[in-house]
Amino acid sequence: MMTHTYKIEGMSCSGCIATVESKLGAIEGVDKVNVDLKNQEATISMSTHTPLSVLQKALEGTHYTIYSAGHDKHIKPKEVKNGNGTYYCPMHCEGEKTYNKPGDCPVCGMHLVEEVSLKATAQQYTCPMHPKVVKDKSGACPICGMDLVPLKANESEEQKNYHALLKKFWIAAAFTLPIFLIAMSEMIPNNPLYRVLSMKYWNWIQFTLSLPVVFYATWMFFERAYKSIITMNLNMFTLIGIGAGVSWIFSLIGLLIPGVFPDQFKTEFGTVHVYFEAATVILTLVLLGQLLEAKAHSKTNSAVKELLKLAPNKAVKLEDGKEIEIAIDAIKVGDLLRVKPGDKIPVDGAITEGTSAIDMSMITGEPIPIEKSEGDKVVAATINGTSSFVMKAEKIGADTLLSQIIEMVNNASRSRAPIQKLADKISGYFVPIVILVSIITFTIWMIWGPDPKLVFAFVNAIAVLIIACPCALGLATPMSVMVGVGKGAQLGVLIKNAEALEKMNEIDVLIIDKTGTVTEGKPSVEKIIASANEDETSLLQLVASVNQQSEHPLAEATVNYAKSKKLSLFDISKFESITGKGVSATVDGKTILVGNEKLMEDHKVELVTTIMEQAQKEQALGKTVPYIAVNGQLAGFLVIADAIKTTSKEAIANLHKAGLKIIMMTGDNAFTAKAVADTLGLDEFRADCLPEDKLKKVAELQATGKKVAMAGDGINDTPALALADVGIAMGTGTDVAIESSSITLLKGDLNGILKARILSEKVMSNIKQNLFFALAYNSIGIPIAAGLLYPFFGILLSPMIAALAMSFSSVSVIANALRLRSQNI
Repeated sequence: MMTHTYKIEGMSCSGCIATVESKLGAIEGVDKVNVDLKNQEATISMSTHTPLSVLQKALEGTHYTIYSAGHDKHIKPKEVKNGNGTYYCPMHCEGEKTYNKPGDCPVCGMHLVEEVSLKATAQQYTCPMHPKVVKDKSGACPICGMDLVPLKANESEEQKNYHALLKKFWIAAAFTLPIFLIAMSEMIPNNPLYRVLSMKYWNWIQFTLSLPVVFYATWMFFERAYKSIITMNLNMFTLIGIGAGVSWIFSLIGLLIPGVFPDQFKTEFGTVHVYFEAATVILTLVLLGQLLEAKAHSKTNSAVKELLKLAPNKAVKLEDGKEIEIAIDAIKVGDLLRVKPGDKIPVDGAITEGTSAIDMSMITGEPIPIEKSEGDKVVAATINGTSSFVMKAEKIGADTLLSQIIEMVNNASRSRAPIQKLADKISGYFVPIVILVSIITFTIWMIWGPDPKLVFAFVNAIAVLIIACPCALGLATPMSVMVGVGKGAQLGVLIKNAEALEKMNEIDVLIIDKTGTVTEGKPSVEKIIASANEDETSLLQLVASVNQQSEHPLAEATVNYAKSKKLSLFDISKFESITGKGVSATVDGKTILVGNEKLMEDHKVELVTTIMEQAQKEQALGKTVPYIAVNGQLAGFLVIADAIKTTSKEAIANLHKAGLKIIMMTGDNAFTAKAVADTLGLDEFRADCLPEDKLKKVAELQATGKKVAMAGDGINDTPALALADVGIAMGTGTDVAIESSSITLLKGDLNGILKARILSEKVMSNIKQNLFFALAYNSIGIPIAAGLLYPFFGILLSPMIAALAMSFSSVSVIANALRLRSQNI
């Protein structure tokens, strides 16, 4: 007898335990199965070893996934690679589980979202007249001679779903509008429509117009409602299906057999009140919500799409002394590649010939290029400076750092625990209770009701369901979110989704990046220190003149500083850039050196103690200090820093008052990081951080029960932004960081985080008020609809009054949500 423990995903109740134990226990050779719901584990005793694949096959067709407990990664029943053809639930109802075909989530009913491919495809070209012609390069069509145009990518599953919903929405709107106008015309005195046709025929017209809405445009809602009922995963679609469905069926019965209804449910013309407009309007509005949701889902993957844009499609390979342009996919480990000035590095590898300054900002988030020489490692998608070099490919495809970052963003986006919406939580109890009350109402009226008992029982049971229509309950959250998001936009705080608003007021820890988040993100000269024999203005004029021919960011900062002082620059000669050390040139007969300590030592410049002591003090503050020598004598130094934003200190003080612990994690050096942390009064800081370090810190804090917000602006921040409970991007940052975040601060001001927190508190409070109003109206209306007042006052609530009560509750919800517009934040 042997015993193994496996992980099980997708379990949520005792019914799940019974299903898993039954399925696995039926396998030949398995003697006993014990399932632990809390730890999501199954301990299996078996007489002979049963392969994992057999266990997985036993659970096929269920919502459960089994994998080996010793594995860190999720092992799926079927191996499905990242890319087109892989789907996941946007609510992550079953954790990281993916599906190999489109459809709806079996738990929540939401439409499955297609995962973006991690592979960057090379650009191809086609002829607009002859689409069969497809070439890897631009040029002329070999058939007609027309210029080839870029070949558009195939439409993704998300886009197909969006366009399908858009088509259905316009159809639903086109048929719902006349139904609504016909129904509302009853409020017009001497209704002119009745001069054309009687009410009976107008009711038949409403019925006919409702058929495309119910049975085509929104039929999927009823399918989802049906699935939710048979699987007992009651959700939003359960309420929609019951509410709209019963309204429509009630109207159809009233249309076909009006005689079964008492007179009080009939109009003055003898027809029964029909509610085709209520059913179709509700369904069309829900469809609009699904349409907007589909549009939003297409943007959730845009962070990966932005990352993919960074990867070059082609590279230059050295073969037999010749340079050959090849596609990225054709690169093999060990290939020698030529990287020209300004080009993106194609894959990860090491420099074998040449030197250059590499812009690593897409990885580190730091703006200053890093000098690289023979033997140094280089990373795919980083940008080469002004020199050409040869590199050896070491990591290609999915092994490159860029691909790993993309995968981290993808996985982090899908690994966030789903937020159980407050309305869905209430609906989970509300729907069964309403159905139970409806059944009890029917039973009581059947036994003790007056004749005709069946009609009274049926009508009152329907009235209970109609008054319990989820319109108000469904509007409670989105209306508050809609107004709250609009308010946030006025404040310069862009909220991408309701989850961010729900979680922002629960945040315990805020992790921030340095460059571009608390600092300006641009190196700037703070001051110039000159020796006793030199004039600061004249020295700055000389240094800026030398640096005007350099493309290094520090040189550019020096030139800009001189221009701000309105200094004119001299002509120079014998300019030389010494890689990793600095620059030299002759200005007005003087030899000028600007660079680090190594440059000074190479030219045997005496490092004067007094000047060096001053420089070291600045370095201790985390500043960059290029030395200046004139004719072989140390003349002074520049103090260059990435200035802290004027609003950062006040913002961090306010966030501390709000109870947040603030941690700074940066790719910069420890000196600079400590200086910034001390200046701002941060609780903690980490220096020399890679993207995975920030990701690990977020996961580590979340594992201790903390709610974490991450604020950043660089590509290196995107994995952590995606995993954090709330990701916050500076509007001045990269597109990838903005797309990976759920909140964007347009002004790049950390005070926006405090505004977002206050806004979150007010919106959540408003949502709870709306839910209370919606439930209060329904709770009062349901007993009345059930006939509670009939024994005492002889009053029955007709479905028309029930619909009016439902509408009134919706109006109150909308009115309350609109109050957010006048809130002071």
